[in-house]
Amino acid sequence: MADQKPLLRQLIEALRVLPSVGPKSAQRMAYHLLERNREGGRVLASLMLRAMDDIQHCERCRDLCETPLCKLCANPQRDDSRLCIVEMPVDLQMIEQSTAYRGRYFVLGGRLSPLDGIGPAEIGLDKLKRILAVGEVEELILATNPTVEGEATAHYISDMANGFAIEVSRIAHGVPLGGELEFVDSGTLAHAFADRKKITP
Repeated sequence: MADQKPLLRQLIEALRVLPSVGPKSAQRMAYHLLERNREGGRVLASLMLRAMDDIQHCERCRDLCETPLCKLCANPQRDDSRLCIVEMPVDLQMIEQSTAYRGRYFVLGGRLSPLDGIGPAEIGLDKLKRILAVGEVEELILATNPTVEGEATAHYISDMANGFAIEVSRIAHGVPLGGELEFVDSGTLAHAFADRKKITP
C-alpha cells in the first residue's frame, strides 16, 4: 500500500480549494492555524462541516439559506412584480446592500458557457421559465456580469421573457466591462442599478 501523505501536506492541499489560494498562501494559512490559532481552526472546521450539511438553495430564488425559503422570498412585503436575475448569491447580497431595490430575485448559480458544458438547465432556466409563466412578474431586471458569457446569458433570458410579454431591463454599465459585481464598489453598483435600461425585442 502506498504511503499516505503527511497530514500537514493534506491540510495545505485542502486549503487550496479556496479561490485565489495558491501553494504558498495555503501553507501560510496551515502554519498560522497550527502555530497560533488551533482553537480558531477547530471552530472553522466545525462551522465548515455544519455549513456543508445545512446550507442549501432556496426553493424559489436559489439563493443560499438554511430553510426551504430564504428570508427574502418569505417576506410578503417584497414586490412580486419585479424580478432581478443575478449570477451568484454574492451578487444578490451586493445589490441588497447597495440599492433600494425591494423586488424578488433569481440566482442562476453561473452563466451560459457551452464550451464548459453549462447550458440552460444547469443555471435553472427551466425553473425561471415556470416562474415567468405564472404571470406575476411585470419587469425582469438583468444583473448578470458584463462579461461575454454574462451578456450571452442576459440575451437568452431576455428572449425568454419577451415570450411572456414581460418588460426587460439591464443594469447600466457603470460596472466595468469584464468585471464582476462582487468587486464593484457600492456607489458604482447603486448608480448602475438605478440607471438600468429597458431592452426591446
